[in-house]
Amino acid sequence: MRAFAGRNTLERLARYGYGARGLVYCVVGALAVLAALGAGGQTGDSKGALRTVLGGPFGPVVVGAIAVGLLAFAIWRLVEGITDADRRGAGPKGLAVRGAHLVSAGIYAGLALTAASLSLGLGLKGGDGMQDWSAWLMAKPLGRWLLALIGLGIVAGGFGFLGKAVGGDVTERLALGPEQCRWARPIGRFGYAARGVAFLIIGGFLVVAAWYQRSSEVKGLGEAFRLLRRQEYGWILLAVVAAGHVAFGAFGLIQARYRRIDAPDIDKTDDAAAEAFRALR
Repeated sequence: MRAFAGRNTLERLARYGYGARGLVYCVVGALAVLAALGAGGQTGDSKGALRTVLGGPFGPVVVGAIAVGLLAFAIWRLVEGITDADRRGAGPKGLAVRGAHLVSAGIYAGLALTAASLSLGLGLKGGDGMQDWSAWLMAKPLGRWLLALIGLGIVAGGFGFLGKAVGGDVTERLALGPEQCRWARPIGRFGYAARGVAFLIIGGFLVVAAWYQRSSEVKGLGEAFRLLRRQEYGWILLAVVAAGHVAFGAFGLIQARYRRIDAPDIDKTDDAAAEAFRALR
């Protein structure tokens, strides 16, 4: 019974986290779609979406709940990266995915902190977080090259998303039957494709910033949307990619309900740690 309870704790955290992330991307995409169609809205990032939710009914409460969910998702990503909960293996691809999970844990922990700050009425710190850390990194020895490598890694992640959208099975970890997969799979493919496009643009911004040694060139999702809008027939490009982010968010909500989550037994882990400590004594 204790083992089941331990696994249940992590599984609940993971499902809550997928749901919170999904909700954020639904709002981000919906606002960008409205901007593309000239019906209001804005081409912003996750922080902008949180501000929008904050201005709605019961805003501080909802944003506070999202903050808890994003923190839960960060914890789950950390567990995935450390324990290989999804059985990715120790090959190059598996290690790359687990490493990406660890980076994702840090990103969503930061976003959870932002959401909590907004919920409590503390506001946001001034400046651009991405530009601040990239400027700090480039000031270090070999920092320019590290920033370029990070950018290339994000670009590689973008191609990975696109590859999964085109040829991967996005529903392989969902507890759904063939009939249900028929409607869930297109949503997932569309969402992964949109995220792939966004990653290519954001990674490109980082590489350009490293090349010119200007942190001002580092941009996030909001600027990626605006870059698409500035192209010929940009409103169509923006509308499609923004709608894809709504799909990505919707797929996150599907994952919150149906994803197979093989959570490690935290009670067993705690017991093993206690045994090791007693042995050392």
